[in-house]
Amino acid sequence: MMNGSRAIKALLIAVAVMAPADFGYGAPKPLVSMITGSVTSQPIGHYEFCKANPAECAVRNRPASVPKVTDHGWSVISEINATVNHSVTPMTDLEIYGRDEVWVYPTDVGDCEDFVLLKRRKLMSAGFSAADLLITVVRKPDGEGHAVLTVRTQSGDFILDNLNDEVKLWNETRYTYLKRQASYDTGRWVTIENGNADVLVGALR
Repeated sequence: MMNGSRAIKALLIAVAVMAPADFGYGAPKPLVSMITGSVTSQPIGHYEFCKANPAECAVRNRPASVPKVTDHGWSVISEINATVNHSVTPMTDLEIYGRDEVWVYPTDVGDCEDFVLLKRRKLMSAGFSAADLLITVVRKPDGEGHAVLTVRTQSGDFILDNLNDEVKLWNETRYTYLKRQASYDTGRWVTIENGNADVLVGALR
């Protein structure tokens, strides 16, 4: 027979390897919203864009609660993401302008940040706030810089991407998130929890 101390030890080992998922300290849940940090450097392309379009980068927003998006709102978000993706032909800034980091509203061709600018403008025209439509710089798994649009909602931060017609939560993508526009000032940029860096943002695929 097993003595008392040995029986207790065996029971503790069994609990440790077979404890239900809700026993004790569970694994941390993934964050559905990004955590932003301090003010950081503005991408050179956005700086030049602001010089050419000063009103675009002078919007100051008071802290406000993140909005709840209606079913209709989600339909608008998805439609604008897909429509812009299919109406603009991807081309690098070098191919179009002969130099890197040119941020403009596209007509028929454009780089990733141009897709973002057009989606942002269309969503603002549809009633979304500039505070919740944030240009975001990421790094792709291959190390290339890329730009996407973050839409802040009560359900989390969602990503509009010219490389994907599906609107996804930021933590369901394969990107490393570097920095984004500040929600309180369209001319400022802030770090994102997992680091920041200065990269060219010209990804096409």
